[in-house]
Amino acid sequence: MTLVFIAKESRPGETRVAATPETVARMVKHGLTVQVEAGAGLSAGIADAAYQTAGASLSPDASGGASADLLLKVAAPSAQESRGLRKGVIVVSYLDGVRNPDAARALAAAGATSFAMELVPRTTKAQKMDALSSQANIAGYKAVLIAAAALPKYFPMLMTAAGTVRPARVVIFGVGVAGLQAIATAKRLGAIVEATDIRPETKEQVESLGGKFIEVKPDESAAQPSVYAKEASEDYKRRQREAVAASVAAADVVITTAQVPGKKAPVLVPEEMVKAMKPGSVIVDLAAEQGGNCPLSEPGRTVVKHGVTIVGPVNLPAGTAVHASELYARNVWAVVEHLVPAKNNDARAIKLDLAEEICAGAVAIHAGEIRHAPTAQALQTPATA
Repeated sequence: MTLVFIAKESRPGETRVAATPETVARMVKHGLTVQVEAGAGLSAGIADAAYQTAGASLSPDASGGASADLLLKVAAPSAQESRGLRKGVIVVSYLDGVRNPDAARALAAAGATSFAMELVPRTTKAQKMDALSSQANIAGYKAVLIAAAALPKYFPMLMTAAGTVRPARVVIFGVGVAGLQAIATAKRLGAIVEATDIRPETKEQVESLGGKFIEVKPDESAAQPSVYAKEASEDYKRRQREAVAASVAAADVVITTAQVPGKKAPVLVPEEMVKAMKPGSVIVDLAAEQGGNCPLSEPGRTVVKHGVTIVGPVNLPAGTAVHASELYARNVWAVVEHLVPAKNNDARAIKLDLAEEICAGAVAIHAGEIRHAPTAQALQTPATA
């Protein structure tokens, strides 16, 4: 029987879990043997007994992963955890080998295969596996709540006996999944919202949520419509800064969401733009871990620069562990179902086809060999594919 092991997360602050009783029950029905490390779901509000009721057995510690065929996690295994893995195990988790080369190196040394959730192709076929989108949705929501808590003003317009309170003005950079959720949440709280994006076709989405789109003439290379943003040219970034400067100067809140996988985040709110903002205004930089869309942001910290509060949150989905785990677990289940396409009775039922588009894109390490070029570059080793 194919053994699936759900590990308890060891990364500090990680409250999510890679499987829920709902997805465990699906795995068991699919013919998989499921084992869960004791306490794996407690931070997400899931008791061990709930997993047992769903058909899983419990392992008192992480040793159960030593014999697993599939290891399911949120964060990549640490170097110490990787040393306990059996050769050939498939680890389904985030990897982020560019920023976390030690974890990638340890997995490769263990002879493991890494199915990296952040590398799942963003295609219709892989939509159910798209953890970046499911978790970015939460990040956009939380970013607005963080901004509202840090802002020394109301978000909505209020009519009171003492007079009228004007609504807060919010500017959002990036109209991807996180940006759209941020627009929707800020509007629900009663703010006036403006947004900008490299893709002019997102204007309709912004306006459908009640926001105003700040238009910037696009790069010629960006003329083809796309669901996801690509890295912008330096000329576009200059034109974008000019177009949004007035809006940012008038804003109470700026939320930035622009990230480029495997690269440093683009600078969208330079220091001179921060200096032009009103004292007491707030920036929430969702790209802080990637170097920041604002160069003054610091990952995991809240700082005040030029009278502006700059928040650099990390791992925002972990702050909504229950729903973040539910969504991520469904993404992972879709991966498991893809790797084990039919109800099975032995480990040979795992089908890892490296020529197939999803596995070709998401398998960063296979049997110890680095396939993902940026990760190989970070490890200073040649990529095998």
